[in-house]
Amino acid sequence: MGKTVTADDIRKSVEDNDVRFLRLAFTDINGTLKAVEVPKSQLEKVLSNDIRFDGSSIDGFVRLQESDMVLYPDLSTWAVLPWTDVRGGKIGRLICSVHMTNREPFPGDPRNNLERVLGEMKKMGYTQFDIGFEAEFHLFKLDDKGNWTTEVPDHASYFDLTSNDEGASCRRDIVETLESIGFEVEAAHHEVGDGQQEIDFKFDDALTTADRVQIFKMVVRAVARRHNLFATFMAKPIQGQAGNGMHTNMSMFKGKRNVFYNKNNKYHLSDEALYFLNGILEHARAITAIGDPTVNSYKRLIPGFEAPVYISWAAKNRSPLVRVPSAGELNTRLELRSVDPTANPYLLLAACLTAGLNGIKEAKKPMKPVTSNVFEMSEDERKKLGIKPLPSTLHNAIKAFKADKVIQSALGEHLTKSFIDSKELEWSQYTQSVSDWERNKYMGY
Repeated sequence: MGKTVTADDIRKSVEDNDVRFLRLAFTDINGTLKAVEVPKSQLEKVLSNDIRFDGSSIDGFVRLQESDMVLYPDLSTWAVLPWTDVRGGKIGRLICSVHMTNREPFPGDPRNNLERVLGEMKKMGYTQFDIGFEAEFHLFKLDDKGNWTTEVPDHASYFDLTSNDEGASCRRDIVETLESIGFEVEAAHHEVGDGQQEIDFKFDDALTTADRVQIFKMVVRAVARRHNLFATFMAKPIQGQAGNGMHTNMSMFKGKRNVFYNKNNKYHLSDEALYFLNGILEHARAITAIGDPTVNSYKRLIPGFEAPVYISWAAKNRSPLVRVPSAGELNTRLELRSVDPTANPYLLLAACLTAGLNGIKEAKKPMKPVTSNVFEMSEDERKKLGIKPLPSTLHNAIKAFKADKVIQSALGEHLTKSFIDSKELEWSQYTQSVSDWERNKYMGY
């Protein structure tokens, strides 16, 4: 859980660290981190939940006539950013929930929505939904004008020891920066693709981990710029190479007991874990719209690059959608492998948790685990095993989402409408674009 921080702790930290500006961060429907920045003279207004902003220009928020919003900072997220403002002094950061002027939580705020779903989990007797994200990213060189290029800083591969290249130096700097603001980094290494990196931080409860992945992305981008590099979490930035995934590891607790663990069952999975797993599998197509929310996401979900394409599960096999890694009692978990890091983490975890809880309510066991490579099976073999494909495009994923009332309930009415509107607009814009591939293919017709 997030550490306990009081208003007096923050007042003292502001003075001790020469904090001159306060950055109040929140997240829009697309998972983009937004912020209102105020001088430290406004600290008392910040601490009394009295900073307002115009929400009419934020994607998925409100219409112009309903635009006033209020920020409620979560004091446990306080951190002093480890870089100095150009005028001197430091910047303090708080992650906020968004409220309406009547002080009610705003239903269009993804963070509020996740808290709502976590509340439903607690009504069922569970105390914590633990999450571990494995967010991959690519580093590219900047040109003389500071714009991104597609030139990578290295051509290393998975776990290569590349101590002297620009990518490795940047990765180490990112790790040190994260640790300076309270992250416990567990691993950092080169990934399969050219210029591709992964940095893993410690599991924690869902809300804390969703907050952290948003800050993680901000730090990665900022540190990369200091190294004259551009960091992207785009799902598939380089054709013909591995894309960026964000494997999502999930477990659930009652007090200190991991309810997904049962030493007497096969794979050490409890019946509750199997029911939860079945919920994920049954709603996987709709979850994919949220976990893989861009047109580009579906360039990653293709055979041959380790990303899943079919709805199935396994223990050691890495080709299915959900994997059960070998682990001890506390770390027994389900690993959803389809997600990419363009996903809004608050919406994603709300969707996964709702699907899993619905699975527990229905108490149905999942299909049998897959022991062979799903990609090498024939279509008939997959059909006999009940293995269905994930959506192949954003358009198909949105159709699945629109047909799934359970996953819509995970977002609530406001966010469901905003999400559909946003993604249908994105798909419409994409279908009207003309790519270099099309020109090269069809100009001679």
